[in-house]
Amino acid sequence: MATLRYTNPVVPGFYPDPSVIRVGEDYYMATSSFEYMPGLPIFHSRNLTDWRQIGHALNRRSQMDLSTRKSSEGIYAPTLRYHQGVFYLITTDVMGIGNFYITSVNPVGPWSDPIRIPYGNIDPSLLFDDDGKVYVTVQSGADAESHIIQYELDIATGQALTEPVAIAHGDGGVWTEGPHLYHIGSRYYLLCACGGTGRDHRTLVYRANSLYGPFERMKEPMLQNEYPNLCRQENPLI
Repeated sequence: MATLRYTNPVVPGFYPDPSVIRVGEDYYMATSSFEYMPGLPIFHSRNLTDWRQIGHALNRRSQMDLSTRKSSEGIYAPTLRYHQGVFYLITTDVMGIGNFYITSVNPVGPWSDPIRIPYGNIDPSLLFDDDGKVYVTVQSGADAESHIIQYELDIATGQALTEPVAIAHGDGGVWTEGPHLYHIGSRYYLLCACGGTGRDHRTLVYRANSLYGPFERMKEPMLQNEYPNLCRQENPLI
C-alpha cells in the first residue's frame, strides 16, 4: 500500500465545526461561518485530504441578513446530509432566526431560502430513518442543564410532527451539545459533545435499541481533551 503524505491542516484558515458526508465517490463539507456573509462555505474532495471550495450555501440577502450579527453570533455548527437526491444543511442563526435548514439538488447551489424549525437551542442534526421518517436531534437548555432533545419533522414544511423528548443529559458536565444520531444495524448511536469548548471538552457516545431510548452511555468519553495542547472538532465525520 502506498504511503499517503499530506499536510495538516488539510483546510487552512477559519473553518470551524466541519460536517462531512460522502455521496458516491465524492466527499462534501460544510463549516460554521458565524457573522460573515456569504456564509456556510461548501467544500469538495475525493480523498479527504485535498479540498476545494465550491461555493457558499448562504450567498444572497433574501436568504439571510447577517449585517446586525456581532462577533461569535450568526451561523453555528451546520450538519450536512444527503437523501434521495437532495442535499440538506441544518444549522442555527444565533441571535437571529434560530434553527433552520436549507436544501439543494446541487452542492454548488443554488440553495433554498431557510425553512425554520420550532424546537431547540443550537446544533441541530437530521436523521433520515429507514422507515422514511425524519428526526431532528438538537441541544436544549444551558450550562449544566444542557441536554439533547429529539422530535419527528415534516421535512417538506419544517413543522414538528411530535413533541420534543429529552434523550440524553450528558455525564454531569456543562454544555451537552452537538448531537448526531445514527441508525446502524439494529441500534441507534448518539454522539455529542460535553464540557464546553475548553480543557474539559469531550465526546460522549450512547447506544439504544430504539429511537427514543433509553440510551446507554459509554462510561468513558470516546475522545477527551485532557491536555491544553489537544483539541477536537464538534461535528463528527460520517
